[in-house]
Amino acid sequence: MSEEILINITPQEARVAVVENGVLQEVHIERARARGIVGNIYKGRVTRILPGMQAAFVDIGMDRAAFLHASDIQGRIINNVTGGTAAAGNRGSGEAGSTTPGISELLHDGQEVVVQVVKDPLGTKGARVTTHITLPARYLVYMPYSKHIGISQKIEDDIERERLRAILKAAIDDNEPGGYILRTVAGAVSEDELSTDIRYLKRLWKAVQGRMQTAVACTLLHEDLALALRTMRDLVRENVEKVRIDSRETFVKARDFAIEYIPEVAERIEYYPGERPIFDLYAVEDEIQKALERKVLLKSGGYLVVDQTEAMTTIDVNTGAYVGRTNQEETLFKTNLEATQAIARQLRLRNLGGMIIVDFIDMTDPDHRRQVLRALEKALARDRAKTYVTEMSTLGLVEITRKRTRESLEHVLCEPCPACKGRGVMKTPQTVCYEIFREILREARQFGSDKYLVIASQMVIDLLLDEESTGLLNLQEFIGKPVHLQVDGLYNQEQFDVVLM
Repeated sequence: MSEEILINITPQEARVAVVENGVLQEVHIERARARGIVGNIYKGRVTRILPGMQAAFVDIGMDRAAFLHASDIQGRIINNVTGGTAAAGNRGSGEAGSTTPGISELLHDGQEVVVQVVKDPLGTKGARVTTHITLPARYLVYMPYSKHIGISQKIEDDIERERLRAILKAAIDDNEPGGYILRTVAGAVSEDELSTDIRYLKRLWKAVQGRMQTAVACTLLHEDLALALRTMRDLVRENVEKVRIDSRETFVKARDFAIEYIPEVAERIEYYPGERPIFDLYAVEDEIQKALERKVLLKSGGYLVVDQTEAMTTIDVNTGAYVGRTNQEETLFKTNLEATQAIARQLRLRNLGGMIIVDFIDMTDPDHRRQVLRALEKALARDRAKTYVTEMSTLGLVEITRKRTRESLEHVLCEPCPACKGRGVMKTPQTVCYEIFREILREARQFGSDKYLVIASQMVIDLLLDEESTGLLNLQEFIGKPVHLQVDGLYNQEQFDVVLM
């Protein structure tokens, strides 16, 4: 599978498109005014303890306090600001019969604590933070407060796993603190490459420790790389044929970064000077617009309907115009099978996270149900985000959980409609007309007036003058007062005013 990465840079925002076999699969956007903070390390101050939730709010210097759960507290670094240690365990539940302490025993109001962001602020929620600090490099993730050595589960070859473990153990001084996790891209790397990562991570952690001792509370200690360089670190793999960047300055930074950390891909990085916008290649802009729509068309004629809510995302599979050529069961099976590929792509493209419910079309053949589920699992295996898929229910429902760290594409690019306030629907003009009638009656009974003026949108006024004209005449006769109508082009379909004159 060939893969290409396009990086578009403007002073206002950076955008990254991951294209596989000519088809857009992922979009990452980082805006200068709202840059993501996942991976950032802060010296915070505890502002509130929540015993009932076994959690605490921590002020990290942002608009909303961050959320720290007891299970995300590393006992050794509760007093990390002064370099001391605590006797608390790694996880604090506070439940009856538990041997680990509760949140009130781990933290107290006003305490300073060093935390790292694991989830960006989402909607009205503040950032999710942890005291389990990790620092990523190209091949390794460094854990300063753990001696654990782990290997990505996506490196499946047992011989390679043992080789990597042996190299890493040989490169680590047993007397030095810290543990490591080998990332997926570490497969087949040499001892020298791992040693380079280790030296880089130790220098980085030493710098963070220095700032920990001098910084005041509610300040940033370490900021993760900008999007373009994070892309080089996290997304560039062996199968990436090219990385095209339309900013010469960013191109130079990315190339220098690659020469130092990933020299094998440095020659694949290109500066794109073309007059045609880089995101017009492979129709990336068009695909982004489609990813903001509810309806996703399938090649067969079927379609998906994607709805994001506060609690979960639902995806409904429909046959649409596809009628098949043999029998109904086969038609439903083929539509569901095609939908699995589209669903996996939409999750990545829209960056949907949390709970996702997929409503497949009901199939009676158990073997068809198994094949659809396995096809979905196989399609999701290419996803970099961690996913978990349940068995299909008797109603054809499949639950998926996908790790969410940043806002979805819709939340980054869009906001709730000011007219419908996020409901996705609006009252019909007829409904608004009847509300106007009731409001006029209410005003006439309560206050009385010589005449009334109704100000509303063009569609509502047109309906009052046409289909509802008889009702308006009857209302005027009933209250014995004239009602005048006025169009206001700034009013949306639901807005109206009844003015006493």
